[in-house]
Amino acid sequence: MPPTAKRDRLAGLTLAALGVVYGDIGTSPLYAMKEVFAGAHHPVPITAFNVLGILSLVFWSLLLVVSLKYAAFIMRADNHGEGGIMALMALVQRSGESSERGRRLLFLGLFGAALFYGDGLITPAISVLSAVEGLEIATPLFKHWVVPLTLGILLGLFTMQKHGSGAVGAWFGPITGLWFLVLAALGVANILKTPSVLAALLPQHALGFILAQPKLAFLSLGAVVLVVTGAETLYADMGHFGRRPIRLAWLGLVLPALTLNYFGQGALLLADPAAIAHPFYHLAPSWALLPLVALATAATVIASQAVITGAFSITHQAIQLGYAPRMRVQHTSSHERGQIYLPGVNWALFLAVAALVLSFGSSANLAAAYGIAVTGTMIITTLLVHVVARRVWGWGPVRAALAVTGFLAVDLAFFTANLTKLGDGGWFPLAFAALLFLFMTTWKRGRELLKARRDRDALPLDAFAASLAQSEVPTVPGTAVFLTPHPEQAPHALLHSLKHYKCLHQRVVILCVRFLDRPFVPMKRRLQVEPVGDRFYRVQVEFGFMDRPDLTRTLHTCAGRGLPCGMEDTTFILGRETLIAKKASEMALWREMLFIALARNAGSPAAYFGLPPNRVVELGAQIVL
Repeated sequence: MPPTAKRDRLAGLTLAALGVVYGDIGTSPLYAMKEVFAGAHHPVPITAFNVLGILSLVFWSLLLVVSLKYAAFIMRADNHGEGGIMALMALVQRSGESSERGRRLLFLGLFGAALFYGDGLITPAISVLSAVEGLEIATPLFKHWVVPLTLGILLGLFTMQKHGSGAVGAWFGPITGLWFLVLAALGVANILKTPSVLAALLPQHALGFILAQPKLAFLSLGAVVLVVTGAETLYADMGHFGRRPIRLAWLGLVLPALTLNYFGQGALLLADPAAIAHPFYHLAPSWALLPLVALATAATVIASQAVITGAFSITHQAIQLGYAPRMRVQHTSSHERGQIYLPGVNWALFLAVAALVLSFGSSANLAAAYGIAVTGTMIITTLLVHVVARRVWGWGPVRAALAVTGFLAVDLAFFTANLTKLGDGGWFPLAFAALLFLFMTTWKRGRELLKARRDRDALPLDAFAASLAQSEVPTVPGTAVFLTPHPEQAPHALLHSLKHYKCLHQRVVILCVRFLDRPFVPMKRRLQVEPVGDRFYRVQVEFGFMDRPDLTRTLHTCAGRGLPCGMEDTTFILGRETLIAKKASEMALWREMLFIALARNAGSPAAYFGLPPNRVVELGAQIVL
């Protein structure tokens, strides 16, 4: 690629990363400083000493957590270029840990993924609420309209998800870029009036604040952490943009703009402590207030869009890794395989977000719940990356410990400070994550038990094919495809078909689909065809956990491997089990009932794998767990 084309591509990716990666952390100035100095939980008195101490904590938190930990360290832990908690779990699974320790780490990663959903609920609620609350400054008449307007904006946001983010994604980068430029300009205008706040760039102000008032400094961390919300997104979206564009956007625009805005708010508070009611909006002159509210609302919608898209992606990955039942997945772009829409997840998120807005009522109340979700995920990411550093990168114990201990200490300080807010809303993300964790582990364990029941009554495929070769079973033209997770066994649906129809198709394909712990598998490497006897074929298809599982398109490549598989003469025969709970089982009865309920509401494999509806036949069977 010519140097000019490379520069253009880098510039395009960097601009796109602004809209997707930095929307969350970019809207924190709307509420972070207000929560520190006027929040309901241990507000810090507004004095020159305290303001400089908090600003120093904010600046060095951005440097240590975002710049050093995520941009420089965590983003090294990529799984074939992909990042995020699920990709990190896949790396840990391949790291060679013992089965028991590996299982504990796996559960830890699952809980981190569940906490991410909690973040996905709180981000749209707190971001949009904090933006709309700016209307109260224009006139008190808007006070009673803040919640209804917020719900209306959120309804519009979730309604547009079915159209995909591609249509509006081109606007995300420029709008977010404008947002950061406005943040910087507002900050500079106020810093020029009180330039003494720039002294807070020196770490001794943070250290002096901590040493002089250790209890207050510790409790203030519960609000200071709001300035780094969204840092996890740098890692989660690494596969979409790459390390360099994300780092370039952070160092070139996002970090300077955030620093200038926070310092501008600090300068404003030193000059006018009464501005703490809405320090962000008081940065602007009165004539710019309504345009600023409009721009802030657009920025929060973009931030929410990025988190919602992340929830779709992580759900899709959980389905393919076997931790969630199949759901309806719509691909909203024929060019970008990562653009997907899950209707069930979308509207469940909307109902939960709307309930949060109605229950908490303001961004200040929601801030208590926000910190625990963010810091909990950060701790889990740090622990898992330590395992990757030791087992995958080959770091020695001393080097790995030195690299991780400092980051973990910062994470734990933020997390424990937020534990003081458990009774004021901090319980919500923990309870929500625990519920999702229960669902995911129950589904995984239930599938394992179901496999064990199938294996107990299984008939080896090779022996079955050999026995049929000596029989005179009538043959009908065409191809029958039986989906099964166990390609070495004769599927139950095949046995039932033979029992009821007393015949076999000309070609019988035993098809097994597997999802690997890598993000993508090239089309030419997805398919393996193995003849078994005269008419049977064992076909194994492998997808990455971020691939679109389109079996129809994949099976067309069978023709080049000695197995003609035209859709016009192919029938897909699927088994549909009716599960029955049993008291004396390896899983508690209530968890069996939960698994059965999840299985009953799981999406159809035909729809999930993109099979032609008019070529699918389902045969039922009962299985006692």
